[in-house]
Amino acid sequence: MGAESTVSGAEIGHFDALARQWWDEDGDFKALHRINPVRIQYIRDQIQAHFGIEVGAPKPLKGLSILDIGCGGGLIAEPLARLGAEVIGIDASADAIGIARSHGAKLGIQYQNTAPEDLGGQRFDCVLSMEVIEHVEDTELFMEATAALIRPGGLFVGATLNRTLKSLALGKIAAEYVLGWVPPGTHDWRKFVRPSEFASLLRRAGLQVSDFTGISFRALEGDWTLSRDLGINYMLAAAKPGGE
Repeated sequence: MGAESTVSGAEIGHFDALARQWWDEDGDFKALHRINPVRIQYIRDQIQAHFGIEVGAPKPLKGLSILDIGCGGGLIAEPLARLGAEVIGIDASADAIGIARSHGAKLGIQYQNTAPEDLGGQRFDCVLSMEVIEHVEDTELFMEATAALIRPGGLFVGATLNRTLKSLALGKIAAEYVLGWVPPGTHDWRKFVRPSEFASLLRRAGLQVSDFTGISFRALEGDWTLSRDLGINYMLAAAKPGGE
């Protein structure tokens, strides 16, 4: 890692210990598996709208380069590669990268054990940061490094948890200690990022926010859906000016 690093050693140690469970749909990452279809839907739709890609195309992301920051075991990188994208996944956890390489070996995804600030002069059509910013050491440095990796005219798509009393009760206490959706200690509520704070970080990094969308759990159906409620989980899209 570089002299200035966004990587938190404590956070990486936590995820290293869980790395073998990335693809266990009933293991410690089961909540991510349940929420993943909604995340992929949002990412695909935002990319198609931004780049003017026809809805219903069999490989709608073909020809686009996507960087997945904090890719973990590849839960997002693999579906995007199947949609035609050229995907690079990076993660500060060497153990997670090892699992991702093994599981997605036939999809042509490039996985690297690195941080965004160490990628040099590379540029991508779209950069993703899904449930990562609440785990980094320096959010401003992280967003500056992330934005620098987006080509002019490109797109950023992110996701995190809002810092509200609702998210403390449900996104932290209930999810970790009552429902067992994620292992205890996965999140520090004090590091959750409010939408206004995320928007400010994006603006300072030179990006223009185009969308905020919530993700809500439907108890009766037992699944997740896109919503207007930003009180706990939310996603966002932001464009980098320039390009054609």
